[in-house]
Amino acid sequence: MTPKHEKQEFVTVLVRDPRIQKEDSWHSYIDYEIFIHTNSICFTRKTSCVRRRYREFVWLRQRLQSNAVLIQLPELPSGTPFFNMNNPNHVDHRRQGLQEFLEKILQDALLLSDSRLHLFLQTQLSPEDMEACVSGQTKYSVADAILSFASLNRRFPIEDEEEKKGKDDADSDSESSSSGLGPSDDSISCGCKASPASEES
Repeated sequence: MTPKHEKQEFVTVLVRDPRIQKEDSWHSYIDYEIFIHTNSICFTRKTSCVRRRYREFVWLRQRLQSNAVLIQLPELPSGTPFFNMNNPNHVDHRRQGLQEFLEKILQDALLLSDSRLHLFLQTQLSPEDMEACVSGQTKYSVADAILSFASLNRRFPIEDEEEKKGKDDADSDSESSSSGLGPSDDSISCGCKASPASEES
């Protein structure tokens, strides 16, 4: 068995379950579920699930680029005016592009150090509230915001059990690892509530 410090770090990100949301009687938009499962020490929560819309991805890319001017950020799928939210091919093409964007972003150590990225992935704060949080204009820190969101959205029983188990490990001689962070179907299926009809074909 390899020592804990030699375990390979991983970050799994899935962009899935596009849903049409009504803004008002005239306007609608699509948001996407972003699921994160990781054992990286960079993340406050090891499993999280949020919903974000395309324009929030645009905001994230702009903020990351302004803070890391020497890095060429990956492109987002184009925000074409001909995008049709009722066309499954358009929606899935955008979903795939958003996932590829996040996968590339999460491979860069400098970008991983940006608090906005973590707030984007692990809270439902608006861009304005994320900016206020990272600039110290809120009563809560970045970690507080992430933990507060997680406590309000307890949909990850495995992580909660692992935290409790970690506390109990001092008193037990369990053979199994208490990290519970290896990628497994069970851990991933405990994430966000699945929609009745999955959009992935």
